[in-house]
Amino acid sequence: MNIHHIAVVGAGIMGNGIAQVCALAGIEVSLIDISEEALEKGLATITGNLERQLRKDSISLSDKLAALGRITLSTHYASMNQANFVIEAASENLELKKRILQQIDVAVGDHCIIATNTSSLSITELAATVSHPEQFIGLHFFNPVPVMSLIEVIRGLQTSEATHKAALALSDMIGKSSVTVRNRPGFVVNRILCPMINEAIFVLQENLASAKEIDMGMQLGCNHPIGPLALADLVGLDTLLAALRSLHEGFDDPKYRPAQLLKEMVAAGNLGRKSGRGFFNYDD
Repeated sequence: MNIHHIAVVGAGIMGNGIAQVCALAGIEVSLIDISEEALEKGLATITGNLERQLRKDSISLSDKLAALGRITLSTHYASMNQANFVIEAASENLELKKRILQQIDVAVGDHCIIATNTSSLSITELAATVSHPEQFIGLHFFNPVPVMSLIEVIRGLQTSEATHKAALALSDMIGKSSVTVRNRPGFVVNRILCPMINEAIFVLQENLASAKEIDMGMQLGCNHPIGPLALADLVGLDTLLAALRSLHEGFDDPKYRPAQLLKEMVAAGNLGRKSGRGFFNYDD
């Protein structure tokens, strides 16, 4: 499959990162969101990221300008009618994703592949919302997308071999490494990672050590490049909570239950870096 035009639905932190790496790889990108403000914010993030890459000499000025020239902003789903690959990158909310996927399904052609960027939701269940579930697949990009080199490629029960091959080809085109995983809650990485972060939150909740000391322990004692609580702030505490709830419900196993402290922080709006405050303060 010749992937020449990708539509990305959602201009937030994941969507604008996906749009950036696709545009840098030479693919035309339609970036779609519900408001001009969200789109302009997403484009500003892309521009800032490209500026940093330019300062580090990882891209040239012509690379930056060409990438920006390949990105078209739109608030209309009709703008994706020429795309042959669509990536939905909305928040980790099952019902929201279903509604968006139904809108995408109406807007695209019969041969278009539709992918969802999700860290925990069932690909098989989401595929049932579109007309051609055999052309539906999961792509779990990692945050920040321009930096992290992995994509989990998740096949639903209905996903065809051709769709799987196209997803692997896209991963290669944008310079990512891919692992194919089965459709289970949390897939592979988050099934291992989220319970570890959750346990760090339980340790903090029990006042066994401070957030700084917990992270220092894992960095210096386990050689982790970032502590679990700082990583939770980077991922977003609301995203982490959604992933843990999906694991808890999917496996019906109490070992995945979210820490009460995590639920309270999300309720208070302390979501990590994106809100300026989480387990650490980012106001400055």
